[in-house]
Amino acid sequence: MSEKAKKPQKLKARLPRGFVDRSAADIHATNEMIEKIRKVYELYGFDPVETPLFEYTDALGKFLPDSDRPNEGVFSLQDDDEQWMSLRYDLTAPLARHVAENFNEIQLPYRTYRAGYVFRNEKPGPGRFRQFMQFDADTVGAAGVQADAEMCMMMADTLEALGIKRGDYVIRVNNRKVLDGVMEAIGLGGDENAVRRLNVLRAIDKLDKFGPEGVRLLLGPGRKDESGDFTKGAGLGDEQIEKVLFFVGIKDYAVSADDLAKLVAGTSKGEEGVAELNIIGALVSGAGYDATRIKIDPSVVRGLEYYTGPVYEAELTFDVTNEKGEKVVFGSVGGGGRYDGLVSRFMGQPVPATGFSIGVSRLMTALKNLGKLGEAKPLAPVLITVMDGDVESMGRYQRFTQALRAEGIRAEMYQGNWKKFGNQLKYADRLGSPIAIIQGGDERAEGVVQIKDLIEGKRLSGEIEDNATWREARVAQITVSEADLVAKVREILAHQAEDVRRAAEGQ
Repeated sequence: MSEKAKKPQKLKARLPRGFVDRSAADIHATNEMIEKIRKVYELYGFDPVETPLFEYTDALGKFLPDSDRPNEGVFSLQDDDEQWMSLRYDLTAPLARHVAENFNEIQLPYRTYRAGYVFRNEKPGPGRFRQFMQFDADTVGAAGVQADAEMCMMMADTLEALGIKRGDYVIRVNNRKVLDGVMEAIGLGGDENAVRRLNVLRAIDKLDKFGPEGVRLLLGPGRKDESGDFTKGAGLGDEQIEKVLFFVGIKDYAVSADDLAKLVAGTSKGEEGVAELNIIGALVSGAGYDATRIKIDPSVVRGLEYYTGPVYEAELTFDVTNEKGEKVVFGSVGGGGRYDGLVSRFMGQPVPATGFSIGVSRLMTALKNLGKLGEAKPLAPVLITVMDGDVESMGRYQRFTQALRAEGIRAEMYQGNWKKFGNQLKYADRLGSPIAIIQGGDERAEGVVQIKDLIEGKRLSGEIEDNATWREARVAQITVSEADLVAKVREILAHQAEDVRRAAEGQ
């Protein structure tokens, strides 16, 4: 007796960890938001470019392959020629490769923007995904800090174009050269102190999280957190710590600029950095951006691996409630800076560059908190119902559908089981269709169609309780000739749109 064949195992549908499916509403909101950002970028003279999702792993810079499988932080695979490729970690390294590879063809300064997904091979968590969207703008080939000042102004204009009002955001600006000058001023210059410098900079970066006293501990012997875990400090002396804390504690740059200049006096990088900050301050002020919009802030520390000059961060300053029920400042939604060394890795010659990146998903969360995220979605299609299934009738229904589409009206001919007409109207209701088109044999013989205003029908259904009255009223349904179908549908849609507009203004 033959063994009974095993039943095939049903495949389990499961979403990979750290990834999300996106709904139509999310996609529409994202597209609306990206379009507003794009308009600001193009207003400034930037043009789009697109790079592939994959790059050779060594092109990513920070993630050079140092083992048999270079997957530290990135998703990697080996090509058929045994070269390692990785999904892009950000949009900046691919741009650097693109510029270097096409250097003789592109026009400098090269001003470009890109929107796209990036991928992080990191442990996912609440609000932390392995795939997310960024929207970058960069200027390559402009050495002067006026390019950095313009980036800060464009960030401010972008946030306002998205509906974030003045007072709810600030663009904070610092300069990596000033940081280097401070490190040299406290005796941490030179290659031999590279590790200690990095520890100091990481401590500074915790200022918002731990406050001045927490940073003091991280700059000195170390800090023990609430769980008892100990983080070893940078081991600075008291005088060194005071200088660093003075630097990051500057609240009003105009008041403290002279003292900062004295702190870094005698350090070439520090003096150059202070001069650049002063130029940026003068440029943005001269263009009408005061310190409530673009602020010199020495506590900004970001991109320690490759930023070489000005760095800037877009911070939203309004309060939100976190998962613990606490009121906290929303914080950063993007940032950037000057990265003169990134393109140069491929070129063997200096290539100045500056740019910034917006975290699209995080900014969308901020806009939701402010009630500024566009909830509008495309109007649901007009539904052409199917009363008869013969070829001639179906041809007419399809002709109606195409006539509406030809005039730019979303339309859909019902594709389900047409014999159950009630299901067609239920489908229209679930879809949110504004109008249903109906033509049975009698209407077809007369060359007319029934147009049912589903929006008005819903409204009236709450006012008419008697079934007989309902039938006599033939709620929100009219008869027109086939030739007048498109014009009447357009008229009804216009009335519906006006009702929506008036309702919105009445709120």
